[in-house]
Amino acid sequence: MPESSNWTHLHAQLHRTLLQRQILPSNQRLLVAVSGGQDSLCALKLLLDLQPKWGWNLAIVHCDHGWRSDSQSNANHVENLAKNWGISYYLQTASDILKTEAAARQWRYQALIEIAIAHNYPYIVTGHTASDRAETLLYNLIRGSGADGLSALTWTRPLFDFRLPILDFRLGNSDANHNSQMSADFRLGNSDANHNSQISANFRSDNLDQNPKSKIQNLKSKIYLVRPLLEITRSQTGQFCQDQKLPIWEDSTNQDLQYARNRIRSQLLPYLETHFNPKAQQALAQTAELLRADVEYLELAATELLQRAISPIADNEQVKIQLPVKLNRQTLRDAPLALQRRAMRQVLQRILPCAPSFEHVEKLTSLIAAANRSQTDPFPGGAIARVENPWIAIGI
Repeated sequence: MPESSNWTHLHAQLHRTLLQRQILPSNQRLLVAVSGGQDSLCALKLLLDLQPKWGWNLAIVHCDHGWRSDSQSNANHVENLAKNWGISYYLQTASDILKTEAAARQWRYQALIEIAIAHNYPYIVTGHTASDRAETLLYNLIRGSGADGLSALTWTRPLFDFRLPILDFRLGNSDANHNSQMSADFRLGNSDANHNSQISANFRSDNLDQNPKSKIQNLKSKIYLVRPLLEITRSQTGQFCQDQKLPIWEDSTNQDLQYARNRIRSQLLPYLETHFNPKAQQALAQTAELLRADVEYLELAATELLQRAISPIADNEQVKIQLPVKLNRQTLRDAPLALQRRAMRQVLQRILPCAPSFEHVEKLTSLIAAANRSQTDPFPGGAIARVENPWIAIGI
């Protein structure tokens, strides 16, 4: 792409990243999540400037949680940006006040998926940066996490899979925001802080047919979440917005120290940069990137182990698990503990109505070497695992 007077280091960096990682194919419809803050504005402007080269069809989506008195003004501000840049704008407003960060995150991703399906956008782009990745690593480390949590915020991941048997998918169903039951038919990754999170699929496919704007039949088999700025820090996005004279909407909740992530951002990371490493954000983000490759390899190895251990033996990578389940203990016993745990977690992900905890995984893993007739207490949903040599049998 020929350079122009507006071609900056960040333009070149993002262009190079997209060429190397192939995370946003050319000539695709991209739905860009824009809060109005510096990170999302930076992402949007960079994508707009790269659009002639890549041939994308861009649109903005804004999610209004209704938390702040100025949230409507914030939404209007983003809408005006879309009008000024001549791109489509979609707004999703929460019908009820979301009381926790986790509830807001769940609602937000559900809202993004609804808009993507209704308007045929196979890629949802967010402005997460290396700074977000560093904060997430610290947040999960402090809470107690394995490599999965520490490698959170991946470059890309599927948000929705049309190949799964979704029976209840409704666009605009506010009841979905309240449903705490997690469906095994619909996987949503909770901002990658917990890859095992699942969200209820409270949508109906018949509503899609009634929506004349829906082009669901033309979508790919999956909707992908893409984070193209993971090598760019928050200080860089702020400088870019200043240089480009982009109108940032300051979110007052970002200064509220009752939120743990804000304390990490405003207190912990600056302390680490002052007293330990001036490039702590980049170093932590790099650690997350290294761990991500390890996690992907271990998950594949655990899936292969599970294929061999489950009865009847799975004949493809998509191991289908339904109660009752029988697992060969000797096959599992021969594997390293790291793979045992991951295989047991994969089983629990498919049979529990919620994300399995560390305690759930350890409880099931302990049966690999336990005495015959040993059994667990009930898991959430009522399933019980017991040793029936040479098997671990899991059923209701």
